[in-house]
Order: sequence, then C-alpha cells, then structure tokens
Amino acid sequence: MSLIDDLERLSTEAVNPRSASIDTMSTIEMLRLINAEDQSVPLAVAAVLDDVAAVVDAVTEGMQRGGRLLYVGAGTSGRLGVVDASECPPTYGTHPDLVQAIIAGGPQAVFRSQEGAEDDSAEGAAAIAERNVGEHDVVVGIAASGRTPFVLGALLEAAQRLAFTAIVSTNPKADVCERVPFVDAAVCPVVGPEVVAGSTRMKSGTAQKLVLNMITTAAMVRLGKTYGNIMVDLQLTNAKLVARATRIVEVLGQVDRPTAMTLLKDSGGSVKTALVMAHLHCPRTEAEERLAAASGRVRVALHV
Repeated sequence: MSLIDDLERLSTEAVNPRSASIDTMSTIEMLRLINAEDQSVPLAVAAVLDDVAAVVDAVTEGMQRGGRLLYVGAGTSGRLGVVDASECPPTYGTHPDLVQAIIAGGPQAVFRSQEGAEDDSAEGAAAIAERNVGEHDVVVGIAASGRTPFVLGALLEAAQRLAFTAIVSTNPKADVCERVPFVDAAVCPVVGPEVVAGSTRMKSGTAQKLVLNMITTAAMVRLGKTYGNIMVDLQLTNAKLVARATRIVEVLGQVDRPTAMTLLKDSGGSVKTALVMAHLHCPRTEAEERLAAASGRVRVALHV
C-alpha cells in the first residue's frame, strides 16, 4: 500500500464537510465552527477512559519500582509530550528524569519543525536504547495518525526491552492496533476530521493534551504528590511557588502565616514535612520518618 493510500484510510486526514466553506465565512462564523468542533473532543476522550486508566496504573506501579515514564512523539505530538514532561518537576517535585520526552529531530524540533525526522524508525529505537529503557519503565508513543515511523520504532524497541508500551492516537483503535499489535495499551479518542483537513494540531492535539494531563496527574495523585486535591510536593524555585507553599501550609496545616513560614524554613522547604510537623507538633526528623514509612503520602503519615 502506498503512503497516499495509507493516509486516505486515516480519519484524521479526511475532509470535514462541516468546514468545507470555511474560506467564505466571516471571522465570527469561523470561530463558532472551530469552537463547535472542539466541543466533541472531551466526549471522545471520555469514551476511552478505561484505556487511559490502564496506562495510569502501569505508570504508578512502574514508578513505585523505580521506573520512568517516557513520551515519544514527532511534531505537535512530540511537543505535547515535552510540555507535559517539563511541568512535572515544578508541579510535583519530581526528578527531571522521572518523566521524559523524546521528540523526533531532538530538542531543536521543539521550536522549529523537523518534519523529516519522523520518518526514521531506527532513530526512534536508538533513542530508547540510549536511555537504557527497561522492564519498570513505561513508554507512551504519541501519534495522531498511529503510524509515525519514529514513534513505532521506539515502541517496538521498548516492547523488546519488556517495558510497558502504549500509544495515544486519534484514529480508531482497531486500525491503530493493526500497526502496533505488540503495545500493551492503545488510547484512541476518535475526534474525526479536522476543521482544516490534516491539521492535527487542532482537535487531535487537544485530545492528546487531555490524555497526557490525565496520565501524569492521576499517577502523581496515586503516588502521594497531593494531599486531597492540593499539590504538596512542589519545588520552591521562585517567589510564586514560595508564596503558594506558604499558603498551602497555612491552610492545610491550620496555622497562621508566620508559623507557616517558620515551618517551611524548619522543614528544609518541604511542604509535606511542614504539614506533618504542623498537625503532629513534631520535629522535622519525626515528620520525615513518618513520611518515609508512608511512602510520602501525607494523609497516611498523619496516622502512622
């Protein structure tokens, strides 16, 4: 089958009849159309939540065993992986190696398109080998089409290394799994034809972003990076985050602001430790011991 024939099979490459006359519309008509199309995206994601859950569980269990989450993508998909991975350290206090992003064409592809790089499956495999991916790691390929050679090469190499593998695509699951029958999970919210045919940075990109948000957020919650719905493992790397941490200790620790500031200082800048110190009126060493025994979960540490 030729590449042209292959593309014709993809729902993301189809021509959307609802936007066929978009070039004759006024600005507001165009925006209403785009907005209407976008509203279908969350519903498409809702239909594949069981598949997302399988990935979240694998990520959580893998990280508990010392594994990592690696995103692999090209173009828009690759950049979405970079965004999600880069937000984890400041938000959840994770080491930069815990959630990584591999983009076809390397770091320069984040800022300037390197379109030809996506066709090299060997480079995708090499990127996985270079990072010494193993059985506790989770590798998530992101490809709207489900056919990007760089991504498929990476997934195959990861599967051969016994990592948990998943693909996030916006084409039908049955079609995607024909190409990658070896993956452990396929997350395929079908968003249909784009407003501009083939422009998968639109609905497809939005769907992928929603899925990646879910994967890391749910995994981090399960790993104890929040207390309730408040993030408590943030890194105090700028004035805003210091202020946010102080407010968190003040509210969740039920103390006044000066006490919250003192607790943060005495805890070495750890919100979790400061919260345990606040609730149990204990020294830093005891708070740290309780958190260690509770695998870093504040709620559990308070009752150890």
